[in-house]
Amino acid sequence: MVRHEEVKIGVIDHAIRFPLRKSKVSPNYVFPASHKVKGGNLNTQAPTPMGMRLRLKANIDLSSYSPKNRIILNAMKKYGIILTDIGSDFFITGAPDPAWNNSELTQLGKLRATDFEVIQMGTIK
Repeated sequence: MVRHEEVKIGVIDHAIRFPLRKSKVSPNYVFPASHKVKGGNLNTQAPTPMGMRLRLKANIDLSSYSPKNRIILNAMKKYGIILTDIGSDFFITGAPDPAWNNSELTQLGKLRATDFEVIQMGTIK
C-alpha cells in the first residue's frame, strides 16, 4: 500500500500491492503469498498466482507523469508490485489520507500489463 507521507518525502522503499480480476488469477500461489484464490486463469504457460511479483520495465517513460506519480512509478521500477488481492486490474491502493489528489492519481491508470515484467516466480503451489 502506498502512503501519502512516503510520497511527500519522495521515497517509497518497498514493493506495492496490486489486485487483478478473479478471472485473471490462477488457483495457485508463490512466496510471499500463502493462500490460493479460486481463479479463472488456467494457462500454465502464463500463470498469475497470488504473490507474483512484477516490476515496471526500465524503458517505460515517466516524463508525462506528475512528480508525485513518478515517486510511485520509480518504486514500481525498483521494488516492483506484488499480486495480493482480487479487484480492479492494477488498481494501486493508498492509505486513506485527505492529502491525496485523486484526479492526479488517475494518471496511473495509463499503465498496462505489458509495461511490467515478472521478476519473481518461485515454486508455484
